[in-house]
Amino acid sequence: MNEKEALLEQIEALMSYGKEGQTINPELLQYLEIKDLESIKEGLLRKVGILSDEDKEWLEQFKKYE
Repeated sequence: MNEKEALLEQIEALMSYGKEGQTINPELLQYLEIKDLESIKEGLLRKVGILSDEDKEWLEQFKKYE
């Protein structure tokens, strides 16, 4: 899996967390550049709000440590 596909999967997982079914059409996001996808992912992570410890643990898998 390439970086773009991984980002698309992570964005979909973040957007659909706690919901059933697909929330966005991944075909629409595939036309975006990697920097745009990373920005979307970061925005979703910031907007999560107050989370339970379980939710925080789940979201940790999407963080990128350098």
